[in-house]
Amino acid sequence: MTKARDNSFSVQVPGLRKLLAYRGEWLRGDILAGLTVAAYLIPQCMAYGELAGVEPVAGLWAILPPMIIYAIFGSSPQLSIGPESSTAVMTAAAIAPLAAARSDSYISLAALLAMIMGVVCIAGYFARLGFLADLLSKPVLIGYMAGIALIMIGGQLGKIAKIEIEANAFFSQISEFVGQLQLAHTPTLILGIAVLVFLFALQHRFPNAPIPLIAVLLSTVAVAVFNLDNRGVAVVGEIPAGLPRFAVPQLSFGDISSLVGAAVGISLVGYSDNVLTARAFANRNNYKIDANQELLALGVANLGNGLMQGFPVSSSGSRTVIGDSLGSKSQLFSLVAMVAVIIVLLFLRPILALFPKAALGAIVIYAATKLIEVSEFIRLYRFRRSEFMLAIATTFAVLATNILIGVGIAVSLSVIELFSRVARPHDAVLGTVPDLAGFHDIDDWEGATTIPGLVIYRYDAPLCFANAENFKQRSLDAIAAEIKPVEWLILNMEANVEIDITAIDMLSELRDELAAKNITFAMARVKQDLYLELERAGFLKNIQAEHIYPTLRTAIAAFKQRKL
Repeated sequence: MTKARDNSFSVQVPGLRKLLAYRGEWLRGDILAGLTVAAYLIPQCMAYGELAGVEPVAGLWAILPPMIIYAIFGSSPQLSIGPESSTAVMTAAAIAPLAAARSDSYISLAALLAMIMGVVCIAGYFARLGFLADLLSKPVLIGYMAGIALIMIGGQLGKIAKIEIEANAFFSQISEFVGQLQLAHTPTLILGIAVLVFLFALQHRFPNAPIPLIAVLLSTVAVAVFNLDNRGVAVVGEIPAGLPRFAVPQLSFGDISSLVGAAVGISLVGYSDNVLTARAFANRNNYKIDANQELLALGVANLGNGLMQGFPVSSSGSRTVIGDSLGSKSQLFSLVAMVAVIIVLLFLRPILALFPKAALGAIVIYAATKLIEVSEFIRLYRFRRSEFMLAIATTFAVLATNILIGVGIAVSLSVIELFSRVARPHDAVLGTVPDLAGFHDIDDWEGATTIPGLVIYRYDAPLCFANAENFKQRSLDAIAAEIKPVEWLILNMEANVEIDITAIDMLSELRDELAAKNITFAMARVKQDLYLELERAGFLKNIQAEHIYPTLRTAIAAFKQRKL
């Protein structure tokens, strides 16, 4: 029965099942969380719409389909899905080159990109590729998000000062901004700085309050009272009436082929962010999420969003945090937030039209600073310098290349860092320690000694082509380091759970070299799977069965009885 379930490709709707099993005591927390999240996401999603290169109102449109779709298909009762910083930046980076060479709508390209991302994620669900999120290690994610944050900040500097910045690369944007700072529009710059100061001063003191919304409302009041729009301060402007409409993007095959690579990169980043955020809150609140189901939920959400004039979306950590802090227990909180956004779009559009773009830019900059986890960089530095350097390298890779290449570099660095540990792992010569039971690494304990004539060697990694020669050389070095002549080498195989044919051939070479030196080759703690692999490869034909031992103690006992 389990096997049939594992091989099934039926579409699951865990979110809908949870909503149908709703408990009344959750209602107050879900409603309060939904209304507060709506107050926070309205200015935030408008800012992310601007960041993605579409009209700010498209950021609100892009929140509607994903909320209801994820409430049905998602496995997390608390995750807030919709426009967020990483996918918004990557959308702009992917579409800008195409949009610059055409006269039709930018939003059509963004919608097409969302649809392709949806197809990629759904295909990943059926291929059971949920494990791919594990390719992004913690240092890579920390460095990647820091790079994304700096790119976000660079892209908004011109908006808060009303300076035309033509550069797309981060370092060029900074250089151009500094070089043209004397051309800044003073009222816009003052407004942008004031909003930033307001956000930093109050959000820390009142973490659960909708400070971004208050900041935008106050800046909107300032625009209306002081006629700042007539003094050159850019505002959102007239917003189209109504809600987004169903529309299939009318674009060519060339557009699709140009966006596939970008969609794959955005899918990897968006899914990784999605599943990691969902896991964090699942661990915090003692429930489980389905990593593969999250691929389906994200895919269907983006596919639906593309058909409703949206752009690629993923999860929002900040909105999820706000919902959790106010007691969200189910996806009803997202549905409440969705209804609140619809009411705003239908009845409060004149207020949105006066939102100053400098304030939206300031919100993006503020949100970006939250993505740079300085404390995590410090923790990595104290833990292991190689992981700290991996995070720094990822940050610079994202800044020095475009974001899509940065994704590839981030994944490559993560795999290379793992591969380097497998290729050159820790090893140990085991011996006895006074007043301590068992056998231990002699380098770790003062007074530890080996058994004369015997080397017990342990290599802490699976054996494969990447480390076969290293294993052989280090085991021979361990023998050479002994003062008294070595008669036996016992390989403690407890950490060697996998082996390939290259490593098996290396073991044969090692055994032959030791035999030429009259040193007995033995193995202890060989797991059954490893034993079967050695047997299939023919390795066991040339080794005496009594020289493979279930435990170290039986191997050592055999060594001590060799002359009896």
